[in-house]
Amino acid sequence: MQSREGAYAVRLRGVSRLKSAMKQSIWAVGVLLAAGLVSCDKTDDNVGPNFIHTTDFNKDTTTWQTGIVDYNVQQEGIMEFSSKLTALPTDSTKKGLKLTSSNRSDDAFMYLTRKLTGLAPNQSYKIEFEVELASQYPASGVGVGGSPGGAVYLKAGASGTAPQKAKDTAGDWKLNWDKGAQSESGKDAVVLGNIGIEGDQYKYQLIKRNNQTKPFTAKTNDKGELWLLVGTDSGFEGVTTIYYTQVKAVLIKN
Repeated sequence: MQSREGAYAVRLRGVSRLKSAMKQSIWAVGVLLAAGLVSCDKTDDNVGPNFIHTTDFNKDTTTWQTGIVDYNVQQEGIMEFSSKLTALPTDSTKKGLKLTSSNRSDDAFMYLTRKLTGLAPNQSYKIEFEVELASQYPASGVGVGGSPGGAVYLKAGASGTAPQKAKDTAGDWKLNWDKGAQSESGKDAVVLGNIGIEGDQYKYQLIKRNNQTKPFTAKTNDKGELWLLVGTDSGFEGVTTIYYTQVKAVLIKN
């Protein structure tokens, strides 16, 4: 039978091991926080020098703004652009950010954007994007001007200059970023792929796109600010309706 002193010694060793494990866990979390590689909720703008930013649209959209460009002012009333947080067609218990428009200009760019703050001023970052959305358009589908899935290109980008929508001399609404034309990337945005789904049925499913094989860099302004942008550049002359579910951006000092 174990003595009272022996049992007490066993308990002391157990407490010592527990304290040691807790110290190791706290140290590990501290390392992650110091590196800045901790997933941020989109409502937290103090994101540090290196970080992973994730937006889950099932929870909130308050820090994102939406818009549409690449059409003439005379087409203002027929583009039918709208955006709202609503139930997903793939799962009515969850929400997504729905963007829809009728591409009467054969070049419409629907986008969402938000600002990040607290970054290193005038710092270049390597950025890897991953975007999840619900699409119903087969990549091999046929449509006016192009495939409703294969000819609608998903892009993501970043810049230290705020994205602004303005009319040019021809009366066309343009973005002040170089996002590239349809299937082409630009200085401020990279093509992640298209919104085409597998198969030939027009039924919503979740898809993910990223730029793992396409390096992208962006530089903050002198205030340590950076704007993220995600959008679809369309060559399909019809209605496109998609639901964004998640946007992730990994930023590492370059």
